[in-house]
Amino acid sequence: MCAVRREKVVGSTTSVSFVVDRDDPMALHDQVAGEIRRAIAEGEIGPGERLPPAVDLAAVLGVNKNTVFRALHLLREEGTVDFTRGRGVRVTGGPERSQIVGQVRDLLEFARARGYRSEDVVEIIQGLRR
Repeated sequence: MCAVRREKVVGSTTSVSFVVDRDDPMALHDQVAGEIRRAIAEGEIGPGERLPPAVDLAAVLGVNKNTVFRALHLLREEGTVDFTRGRGVRVTGGPERSQIVGQVRDLLEFARARGYRSEDVVEIIQGLRR
């Protein structure tokens, strides 16, 4: 059994604690994304702040940098962070948006398992607004 430690990562503007558990069945990139969401929700990182560089996160957590990049891409898709080459990764959204995107993903997965397409779900939601 692997001991789980919370590691402190210090970036140019932010110092954040993260933890990953290799014994956890959750994929490492999902754990990293979850830790970033947690740090935002707990106020360790606020909107507009830069995250530590992905290579620093990867080194401290003992994961491949591509694992961190994959987590960052998930967070960018949900509107939690934004990044461009040479400018770093900045927090753009709060924990609420991340939670909503997670719920929508769950809804789409639930609907797909029952034969509905994404377009069908959008149509149902639009019908509720009328």
